[in-house]
Amino acid sequence: MDWLYPLSGLIVGLIVGLTGVGGGSLMTPLLVLFFGIQPAVAVGTDLLYAAITKASGSFVHARQGHVDWKTVGLLALGSVPASLLTTLGLHQLNADTAHMTAVIKGTLGVALILTAVAIIFRHRITRFSRESGWVKTHQIAPATVIVGIVLGVLVTLSSVGAGALGVAALFFLYPKASPVRIVGTDIAHAVPLTLVAGLGHAGLGTVDYGLLVSLLIGSLPGIWIGSHLSSRVSERWLRSALAGILVLVGGRLVF
Repeated sequence: MDWLYPLSGLIVGLIVGLTGVGGGSLMTPLLVLFFGIQPAVAVGTDLLYAAITKASGSFVHARQGHVDWKTVGLLALGSVPASLLTTLGLHQLNADTAHMTAVIKGTLGVALILTAVAIIFRHRITRFSRESGWVKTHQIAPATVIVGIVLGVLVTLSSVGAGALGVAALFFLYPKASPVRIVGTDIAHAVPLTLVAGLGHAGLGTVDYGLLVSLLIGSLPGIWIGSHLSSRVSERWLRSALAGILVLVGGRLVF
């Protein structure tokens, strides 16, 4: 079954390249449900996988001036400490216990459903923020830190949330920012978050390095191919299909 890991990486990489989302939200449940990988190992491996794959994307966005580093700093101010504390909590649970497995599977299921909601209602979330004037009457900096805290916990427990959920939150908090700047900022923030969370899992012994390399062999060319095909495929249809899949998979993990 070793060849199936690069193939899975290729498929997920294609979807990420085509839609910009779907990395952790597809890879982790695929590893858990299809390959039977222990949830903690699937999450830990996917976190380092995400850190590596998103580092190149972050570099490209940064060179093009599409990253708001102040916002990245505010998000990281909440997410990095939250990730470290969550990792400490996982250490207390013990990675081999059924209790920890149940916590991770439940969190993963909820995160997938929330991600699907974020994908479906992203444009409505942005429009509501613009029309309601919420941003004008609230302190955005503290709210951004709070979003970082939530993402830090979710990502460390499930490897899901740094993409679609982070983008949806940023669209709500910064409705006047351009979409490409929102995406670039979210990707830049995802790199330190997934790296810290992934290293935390590595310290717990919940990273399979052979699996990590196999996934990267397929996903890196997959992302490149998907990025070049994205202009020829209906992103709206793909996002809707992806959201439907995430709801089904999330529901299965939760219930």
